[in-house]
Amino acid sequence: MNPPVMMDPYPVPPVMMFSSSGVPGPVEFSLKETRPQLGGGRGATYDLVEQVEYLYVRVVKARGPAMSSVVAEVKLGNYRGVTPPAAASAGGSGWDKTFAFSKDSIQSSFVEVYVRHQHEQQQVVVGRVWFDLGEVPRRAPPDSTLAPQWYAMEDRRGQRGAAEVMVAVWFGTQADEAFAEAWHSKAAGVHLGSSIKSKVYVAPKLWYLRVAVIEAQDLTSSSDNKQQPSLGVEVFVRAQVGNQILRTRPAPVVPARPPSSPFWNEDLMFVVAEPFEEFLVLSVEDRDELLGRLVVPVSAIQRRLDWKPVPSRWFELDRATTTNLQQQQQRFAGRRVHLRLSLDGGYHVLDEATAYSSDLQPTAKQLWKPYVGVLELGVLGATGLLPMKPSSRDATTDAYCVAKYGHKWIRTRPVVDSTSPRWNEQYTWEVFDPCTVITVGVFDSCHLLLDKSSSSGSGMVRDNCIGKVRIRLSTLETDRVYTHAYPLLMLHPSSGVKKMGELHLAVRFCCGNAGNMFHAYARPLLPKMHYAEPLLVRQVESLRFQATNVVSASLARAEPPLGKEVVEFMLDHRAHLWSMRRSKANFSRLVSVLQAPIAVTRWFELVRSWNRPVHSCVAVFTFLVFVTSPELILPTAFLAMAFTGLWRYRVRPRHPPHMEMRLSHADAATADELDEEFDTFPSSRGGEVVRFRYDRIRSIAGRVQTVVGDIATQGERMQAVLSWRDPRATLLFSIACVVAAVIAYAVPIKLLIGISGLYAMRPPRFRTKMPSRLMNFFRRLPSRAGILL
Repeated sequence: MNPPVMMDPYPVPPVMMFSSSGVPGPVEFSLKETRPQLGGGRGATYDLVEQVEYLYVRVVKARGPAMSSVVAEVKLGNYRGVTPPAAASAGGSGWDKTFAFSKDSIQSSFVEVYVRHQHEQQQVVVGRVWFDLGEVPRRAPPDSTLAPQWYAMEDRRGQRGAAEVMVAVWFGTQADEAFAEAWHSKAAGVHLGSSIKSKVYVAPKLWYLRVAVIEAQDLTSSSDNKQQPSLGVEVFVRAQVGNQILRTRPAPVVPARPPSSPFWNEDLMFVVAEPFEEFLVLSVEDRDELLGRLVVPVSAIQRRLDWKPVPSRWFELDRATTTNLQQQQQRFAGRRVHLRLSLDGGYHVLDEATAYSSDLQPTAKQLWKPYVGVLELGVLGATGLLPMKPSSRDATTDAYCVAKYGHKWIRTRPVVDSTSPRWNEQYTWEVFDPCTVITVGVFDSCHLLLDKSSSSGSGMVRDNCIGKVRIRLSTLETDRVYTHAYPLLMLHPSSGVKKMGELHLAVRFCCGNAGNMFHAYARPLLPKMHYAEPLLVRQVESLRFQATNVVSASLARAEPPLGKEVVEFMLDHRAHLWSMRRSKANFSRLVSVLQAPIAVTRWFELVRSWNRPVHSCVAVFTFLVFVTSPELILPTAFLAMAFTGLWRYRVRPRHPPHMEMRLSHADAATADELDEEFDTFPSSRGGEVVRFRYDRIRSIAGRVQTVVGDIATQGERMQAVLSWRDPRATLLFSIACVVAAVIAYAVPIKLLIGISGLYAMRPPRFRTKMPSRLMNFFRRLPSRAGILL
C-alpha cells in the first residue's frame, strides 16, 4: 500500500527566540507579565485597576438676574471645561454636569467656576467662585454623594452680588459614581458630549425565525382572464425580513398535483431581534410575475423552545400587481399558502465564530443553566500605540477600548492625544460556560469634535482599528489575577504584520460554584436544538452574517453609537472568507497534530532497527508481558496518562495564550496574499490579478486533490476485497480467511498476537527489503480511480 504522503508546501523561516507563552516567536511580539500597583485589595471596589485620584467638580445650576442662555466654565490651571448653554427657568439655569480632573495633571492650587452669558460676538462674565484644593474634602464609596451647595459669585470688581451657583467639589477615585458620566481632563478640547464617556451596551436578544414554506393552492396567472391555471415551471416564494431576503427553489413538477398548487416543503431561516418591530413579507412569484403577497408581523409568530414542530396554517394571499403593489390589493378566498412559522428560541444564534465564541446559551432565558462564575476585567491602559492620525498637525491617537463577552459590550472613554493612554476601568460579566472567549479591541476615535484634519473631511467617519486580544476563560486558573501586556498585532495589505502597541489588562475568573463548573464540561457545547435539528454549515455561515448585521445596526442606534466597523472587527466577520495565509496556518496546525502518531511510528521503527539493543530488548519484554497479561494494558495506559499529566503540572503554562504571529503565518505572508485577504467579496481587482490568484488556487487544490484521491483509493481497495470485481483476488482472500479462521480457532489468541509482534520486531538481518506478500496483494486490488474521466 502506498500511503498518502503529506508534504509541507508552505516553508516557514526559522525562529531564533521564544515567547513567554512557550511558543517560538520574536520577543517584541510576545506576551509580557506586568506588575501594576492594583489598589484596594481583594474585595474592594475597583481592585483590578490602579487607583487614580480625581478632582470632581459638579456644576448643578445658577440663579440670579439675567440668567438666560448662560454657560458654566470650570478652570483648573491650563485645563478648561465648558457646559452647553442652559435656558432660564423658574429655579434658575441648570446644567448638572460633572468635571473630573486627574490629580497627576493638576498644576494649580485652586479651581475656578465661571458663569458667562453666551453671545454671538463675546462672552460676558456673570460671576466667579473659586475653591482652595487644600480644603476640598475626600469621598470614597460607599459614602453617599456630596450634596451641592449655593455659593455667591464675585463679579468683575470682586464684590459678591445676587448671582449664585450651586456647586459640589470633592476628591475621589474612578470608583466614584460620577466617574462614568463625567467630563475628563484628558478630553480637553472636546465638546462636552456622550462620545467621551465610558458606556455599557447590551446587544439585542437574537432569535432564529423559521419559515417553512410547504405548499400553495389555487394560484392563477394575472394574464389569464378566465382564472384558469396558466403558470410556468418556475413558481417560487420570496421571503423578506428587513434587509434579509431569501427565496425557495422553483416548485418541482409533480404529476399528481396541478400547476396551480405547487409544493416546496422548504425551510427559510432569518435572524430577528427583540423587540420584534419588523414584518415578514412573502411573495409568490412566477418568474417576473407576482401571484400573491402576504405580510405577517414578526411579533405575532409563535415562539418554540424545543424541537416539537408548531402547527402549520393556511394564509390567504393578497392579489397584487407589480405596478401598484401598495395601493391596489384584492383578496381572493381560494388563493392561499401553507406555512409553518416559528421563532426558535432553543438555538443559540451565532454571531461569532465557534472557535472563539463568548456565549453558548440558548436564546430563550427559560433554558439557561445557572452561571458558574464571574469574569472581572480591568482595562489598565496601553503603551506604544502608533499615531493613527499622521495627517494632522500633531500625529496622535484618540484611543478607546471595546470589550465583548456574551450580550454585554463595554466601551471605555477615549483618551485624547495620547499614545500611552491610561483608562483604569473595571467591568464584570456573569459566566455560564468556562469554555468561552472574551475579546478586547483597541480603536482610534474619529468622532470627537476636534479641530483635526481626520474629522474635517466629508463623508462617513469610521474609527480606526488598532488591534484586539482574545482570552479563553478555560485557560485561566480560578481566583488568580493575571496582569499582562498583550501585543496588538494587525495585518495591513501593504506592510504585512505590524505591532500597533501593547494593551495592559488585569483579568480574574472567579468560580461561584465548583460543582456547576465541572458539570459544564460534561454538557453539550451547544443547546439541544443544534443536535435535534442541526443546521447546515452553509446555513450557519449565512445566519452568522445576518446576525452580525443585526447586532451592528442595533448598537449603531445607541448613544454614543458603536460603529459598524467596530462591531465587524470584534466579531471577525471575514473569518469565513478564503485566505492563503489562514490555509497555511491550518496546514501547519494539522501537521502539528500529527506529530504524536508520527513520533510513535518513528519509535517503533527505532525498535525494529535494533540500533539500540537494550532499548529494543526492553520493548520486546514489555510487549510479551502485555501479551501474557492483557488485563494490564488498559490500567497501565490510564495510569501512564495520569502520571504524565501530574508530571507536566510543574511545567504547565503560566500565562494565557495570545495571538501568535508565527502560528498565524503573518510574518511569511507575501504582499499579494495579504492583498487577496483584504480584497472585497466579490473581488474588486482586475482580470489579470484574479487570473493569477485563480491559477494559484488551482495548483494548491491539485495537491489536495491528489492526496484525497490516494486516500479514496486505499478505501476502495478495502471494499474491493469481497466485491468480486477481481474474482481471483476475492477467491484467494476468501480461502485465506477460512484458513485464518481455523488457525485462530485452534491457536490461542495470546500466542497469535505474540508471534505477530515478535515477527514485526525481528532484527533486520531476518528481514528483507522487499514488500510483504500481503502488501503486494493489497496493492493489486482494483479501485475506481481507473474509471474516472
